[in-house]
Amino acid sequence: MSRNLSEFRDGERVQENYIAKVKKCVSEKSILILDGSDVTKPCSRKLEGLCTVRDGSTGEIGVGYHTIGASVLIPGTKQPLGVYTRIYSGCEKDFVSADEETLKALGFLSKHFERKNIRAMDRDYDANIYYEYLLDKKEKFVIRAKKNRDVIYKGERMNVLTLANRFKGKYSLKFKKKDGKTADCKISIVPINLPCRPNDELNLVICRGLGYEPLMLITSLNSEDNRLSVVVTKVYLLRWRIEEYYGFKKQQFDFEDFRVRSLQSIRNLDLFLTIAIGYIGMMGAKVEEQVMVMALIDISKRIHKTPNFLFYALADGLFTVFARAKQGVAHLLRKKPKHPQLSFFKDFGFAWG
Repeated sequence: MSRNLSEFRDGERVQENYIAKVKKCVSEKSILILDGSDVTKPCSRKLEGLCTVRDGSTGEIGVGYHTIGASVLIPGTKQPLGVYTRIYSGCEKDFVSADEETLKALGFLSKHFERKNIRAMDRDYDANIYYEYLLDKKEKFVIRAKKNRDVIYKGERMNVLTLANRFKGKYSLKFKKKDGKTADCKISIVPINLPCRPNDELNLVICRGLGYEPLMLITSLNSEDNRLSVVVTKVYLLRWRIEEYYGFKKQQFDFEDFRVRSLQSIRNLDLFLTIAIGYIGMMGAKVEEQVMVMALIDISKRIHKTPNFLFYALADGLFTVFARAKQGVAHLLRKKPKHPQLSFFKDFGFAWG
């Protein structure tokens, strides 16, 4: 497989077939999460296109590749299914910019998913170029604002943090954080415009209680329902699911330890792994309704009850099953030898009268 990865050029068709399967598990209300990450290769010197990256785990500068990926959350279980992935390097000859790579990802989502699917993005995507793309496409989004972002409020241009500090929170939301502690949040919603798009009506959702400074979310969602601010906050907080997804991809499959050299091979390996993880996620789409899935979780020997993030349990269960297999899959790929006995009906085209 490693030898032939660089020769494989049919990734687009494989991805299209996979997306067709994903669409059966999601709805127009599903949330799309776009996020960037990195792959660090500190001991590598000969890999194609190595560039300088910031290791998101340690915060240190090293060598490796940038990645951008998108996931869709399955309704109900909120498990993430990877739908787009791309590894890129600033040292490639045809590299344009990180913005260009992000626009490619957004274009992929526009092609395959509804405008009603909310795009949830972190503050790295708080840039005019992305707002203009999403607003031109009339797509729903929730983007975390940076502290230096300027907005227009009641005709006056001001800093978003200055505006946020005027509001102390009108609605309440109790949110269970990743460390298990419960945060009592106070939320406000304020109508705003952006200087780059002064004619587009947007909302700023301000959430206090998750950190020292308020969480500020800019969204295109509009509603007369008073619960809109709570909905927007919940949508964004679900974004941490993609961080779990990246962690699973790197830890469970040791993705950063790949040994292929060419970028084409690396990208194909990334695509195949993303699709494999996607099928694991699809197995857990309706976990309580599938006996086989519950059996996999059972043999994975979880100490506690069924986890909220099912991927590790399902992967461990699959590894346990495959470890007991007596042979590989080569026999399934071999063509059956043609029987030497002639058949008048198959070989000569005869049919019953």
